Amino acid sequence: MNETVLELQKVSKNYPYGVNWRGKPTGQVHALNQVDLTIKRGETLGIVGESGCGKTTLAQLLLGIVKPSSGQLIMPNQHSTNMQIVFQDPQSSLNARMPVWRVITEPLFAKQNMSKTQLRDIAHDLIAKVGLRAEVLDRYPHEFSGGQRQRIAIARALSSNPDIIILDEPTSALDISVQAQILNLLQDIQQEQGLSYLFISHNISVIEHMCDRIAVMYLGQVVEIGDADDVLKHPAHPYTELLLDSVPSLLKKSNLTDPIENTELPSNRNLPKGCFFRDRCILQQRGCEKPQTLDPTHDSFAHQVRCHVRAQACQ
Repeated sequence: MNETVLELQKVSKNYPYGVNWRGKPTGQVHALNQVDLTIKRGETLGIVGESGCGKTTLAQLLLGIVKPSSGQLIMPNQHSTNMQIVFQDPQSSLNARMPVWRVITEPLFAKQNMSKTQLRDIAHDLIAKVGLRAEVLDRYPHEFSGGQRQRIAIARALSSNPDIIILDEPTSALDISVQAQILNLLQDIQQEQGLSYLFISHNISVIEHMCDRIAVMYLGQVVEIGDADDVLKHPAHPYTELLLDSVPSLLKKSNLTDPIENTELPSNRNLPKGCFFRDRCILQQRGCEKPQTLDPTHDSFAHQVRCHVRAQACQ
């Protein structure tokens, strides 16, 4: 799990909005702001944060749907890293006009010249890998339950032998019992093939179950990152504590009596000066008006927090 398959260095993504009389943008939406991340082979890196924190933009950037405004993506020891995605809603992400064998092998059509027989053989092997019978290959997505459709979506993601699979809330649309089956399936496949997962979710219990490391995002920045156990049991950033307080029966209760002054997320059009969380945090003090860096906590060098107050307190 030590080999890095993808690294992001100071990646930012801005979107222009509005135009003046010359047709030029009047401002920028700052979706990602100086993001540093590494994804290692065979690990699951969880991404958590409230809506608008940049999780979706991060996934789109990794898939090549959008390009970074600045910074770079580095793929060590290889020219490219093959990435696929499993979406939240399998019903809308699968082409209803295609039979299952064609849905599964869809990523191969654009990359390789294969015969129908070869593609069906690949689909046959993959459908078995995700726990479905070969007889389903000629049926259509609308004929299946939500859990079965998500298994088909996983098979499709596996068809091009990816290095990394982005899992974007892959179980949130499923019943609880089906969620557990899908999560266990993903873990079995990961162990068998040495895949890396980028797991995006609002569900802290699912993140706890699945992830080796966790990155907490706020307003397009990573504000805390570390081993899952460290982040969940010993959160260092006040914003992380705020997220974990939503599930007090599962995780550690915050040390703060009132960790947030208001609940309104600042605009990502005009970013706050210094610490992005400063205007919502009761810990703000001198030094918070300056840009914050990710610094180690006392737990380990790998557990880092973007908060000079907590970083000092933990050292």
